[in-house]
Amino acid sequence: MPKPDPALYLPHIAYDSAIFGFSGEKLKILLMEYHNTGWFALPGGFVKTEETLDEAVSRGLKERTGLEEIYLEQFHTFGSLERWKPETMKTILKEQNVQVDADFWLLDRFISIGYYALIDYEKVEPAKDLLSDSIGWYNVEEIPELLFDHNHIVVKALEHLRTHLDQKLLSFNLLPERFTMKELQNVYEAILGENLNRANFQRKMLSLGILERHEKLFSGGSHKAPYLYSFKKSGID
Repeated sequence: MPKPDPALYLPHIAYDSAIFGFSGEKLKILLMEYHNTGWFALPGGFVKTEETLDEAVSRGLKERTGLEEIYLEQFHTFGSLERWKPETMKTILKEQNVQVDADFWLLDRFISIGYYALIDYEKVEPAKDLLSDSIGWYNVEEIPELLFDHNHIVVKALEHLRTHLDQKLLSFNLLPERFTMKELQNVYEAILGENLNRANFQRKMLSLGILERHEKLFSGGSHKAPYLYSFKKSGID
């Protein structure tokens, strides 16, 4: 692996992406494992000198998932001393047969901008990068110990996602155009990590004024047919 050219990137600026996946039941997160180390981390990267920060993050997401035009939200900036571990980065590079001097740019201290995305993980074939052995989906309640401050980044990303879920759900495009209230509740329960009372949930969602009700979903069974809903186009900002 060739040494990354410092002239191509902005100094001391990085990004880390908490890419959450959902497909009906479980909330998962995409994690990578560094080559020959057993160390896990969030997918991340650096900003090229001729691209914006958002363009850099979108590029990284496409490289890891193959997806484009995915809703990404910037949620926090991370700059603690905990994330500056030059010996750890030197080991990661060494396992790729890259020997560097003590003043090599990747060993410097970096401020990282945190982003999160929420996607349907069944539509993704994760792709590892030059530094990783593997990349894959992990249940959010079973996340291993991560490098640097990445566990803290996951906690902050989940807090932001859960706090703003009502306002951002339409942007994530996790549901079909028309869906049942139960399907919507499944999304909320997976993301919030708790069971919700059906009647209270329905009352809350209808009170938000973001849903349009359609015909009932008749499946031929004997159970009561549920109504179908869709998001109003201007219902969520």
